[in-house]
Amino acid sequence: MAHFTSVEELESAVGQRETSEWITIDQERISRFADATDDHQWIHLDPERAAAGPFGTTIAHGFLVLSLLPALTAGRLSVDGAVMGINYGLDHVRFPHPVPVNGRVRAVSELAKVETTRQGIRIVTGITIELEGADKPSVVAEWITLYVLG
Repeated sequence: MAHFTSVEELESAVGQRETSEWITIDQERISRFADATDDHQWIHLDPERAAAGPFGTTIAHGFLVLSLLPALTAGRLSVDGAVMGINYGLDHVRFPHPVPVNGRVRAVSELAKVETTRQGIRIVTGITIELEGADKPSVVAEWITLYVLG
């Protein structure tokens, strides 16, 4: 984990990259996500039908892969004086490649921008979620986090 004691330290870290550990997305996780979101498309849940479909197997929901960002980037940085970090939003989210059942993903995050605001420090991180063995990432996005200062 990178620890920063000032905005200047954060700003000097722009461009730094980190890579997470791999996470396997199995059918149980896909099914639980389908239940949680009421998204029960056959491409995610019906192995027989999916085998004859465009990907040859069931695939993870794009939003499931995106929802793994907290797990994939947990503890990547801390900021002195911050009482909490808040998910401020996402920009430019794309899903270039599906994740097949039992696919392994990891996040490559790059600190892209640091801004001081009335609320605290806003950090923009470029996120690429890679799929093991694929030539394209499964997700690319800009993730914005607000660190509220105490």
